[in-house]
Parts: sequence; C-alpha cells; structure tokens
Amino acid sequence: MTNQESAEKMSREEAGRMGGKATSKKHDRKFYQEIGKKGGEATAQTHGKEFYEEIGQKGGVARAEHRTNKN
Repeated sequence: MTNQESAEKMSREEAGRMGGKATSKKHDRKFYQEIGKKGGEATAQTHGKEFYEEIGQKGGVARAEHRTNKN
C-alpha cells in the first residue's frame, strides 16, 4: 500500500458518519420511530424488569450528578 492509498482511507468513524448521513437522507422520522419501537419491543422480550430498573437507576444517578456539577 502506498502512502497515497493510506492517506485516502477513511476512519471507521468517518465511514459511519457518512453512512448515517446517507441513511437519514433516504428515510424520514417515521422510519426511525418504527425501528426504535421494534428495538424496544425486542429488548423488552429478552430482558426483565430488573434490566429497566438498573438502567433507570443509572440514568437517575447520572442526571443528579450533572445537575450537582452544573451549579
């Protein structure tokens, strides 16, 4: 691989960003709402109540820390 070829390669981050932008141009808000709902339903089927309690607790702690550090 030459230096030119190496310099022309993009990072995964850059490729992901470009792919995300292309996808957002193809689909509307409803599309993202539908896939989000499907993902939420699939997660609910594979995880129990404890999973949601744990992530809710983590989010509450993070929010409280953010508010404390902000003042």
